[in-house]
Amino acid sequence: MVRSEITRILRWAVIACGLAVLAGAAVLWPNDSSGSADPLGLAADPIDAEVFSVDRLPCSTDETTTCSYITFEIDEGPNRGNLTTIEQSLSRFFEAGDDVQLIETPLDDGSTIYSFYDYQRSDSLLVLAALFIVAVVALGRWRGLGALGGLVISLGIIAFFALPSLVDGNNAVAVALVTAGAVAIVALYLAHGIGPATDVALLSTFASLAITGVLAAIFVASAQFTGFTDDATFVLDALGTGIDPRGILLAGIVIGSLGVLDDVTVTQVSAVWELRTSRPTATDRQLFASALKIGRDHISSTVNTLFLAYAGAALPLLLLFSEIGQPLTTVATREVVATEIVRALVGSIGLVASVPISTWLAVKTASPAAPRRPAQRADPAV
Repeated sequence: MVRSEITRILRWAVIACGLAVLAGAAVLWPNDSSGSADPLGLAADPIDAEVFSVDRLPCSTDETTTCSYITFEIDEGPNRGNLTTIEQSLSRFFEAGDDVQLIETPLDDGSTIYSFYDYQRSDSLLVLAALFIVAVVALGRWRGLGALGGLVISLGIIAFFALPSLVDGNNAVAVALVTAGAVAIVALYLAHGIGPATDVALLSTFASLAITGVLAAIFVASAQFTGFTDDATFVLDALGTGIDPRGILLAGIVIGSLGVLDDVTVTQVSAVWELRTSRPTATDRQLFASALKIGRDHISSTVNTLFLAYAGAALPLLLLFSEIGQPLTTVATREVVATEIVRALVGSIGLVASVPISTWLAVKTASPAAPRRPAQRADPAV
């Protein structure tokens, strides 16, 4: 049910894109930076511990205020089973039995001091991950397994290529485009198999990503964003990594758009294929119009979801601005908020563009069924 000439052109286009991604990865491949300096001590390895008891007593530095004296039992390492006490302000509350992580710092005199690092969350995250895997496999079967495989490989691409390459000081936008291209190829073909429909979805995703990247570069520059929007950015700058914060912002917009783009393109291609099957005699124009109606419904809900996701992530910040009484127009132009606005709007434009692109390519690829011959009437008996 495909047009062979267009299919061959698309396949060669996919191969060319794949080779471009491989060439980009070769040029931007990170050097071995495992021995990089850590002047702020951020690479310290936390150890597991459990809260043994909590006492509320006057603070050692100011007896007029009350502090928490938390006694922890070390659960691992050479000091396993030992008890240690940490003084904390009442801004953080602990209860006996809480599983936590501590930072262990040896001193020159041979003693060791401990500081609170974070709560242990591995068990909860593992249970949630197991529920996620069961849900995906139960509904998706083999395709669900392929999607999970694509997810694992995508995370590996980001962890072992994108992040080290950015640390090396490579161009952030180039790294983002190569990463997004590699992730799209792996995720789409593992989840949906090799075929003309996946080729169409992939090329449509690439075209929409290009539009998103160009728009992001234009408006990040015109809005004069610095890229310093959170604590992590300031820490990176303090470490002297030489990473361009504005480039990181652009990279985040490109990679973040990919997750929604491939959903829209795959849905549109699937819609065209199903419509062609159910309406084999429909013209290309009729097929395009019908599929575009599906795309409009999909986009209207997806854009709303995208904005709500960004609003939810920025909710504490929006509440802060609301509490101090700043007007909406002033809040919207603050970089930390304006960045999310540009991210949402640019991503939404890329989504909107992906619908006609993927629909047109799919219509041109899916061939109409061969017309049926009218049944020949038997000659009447003479």
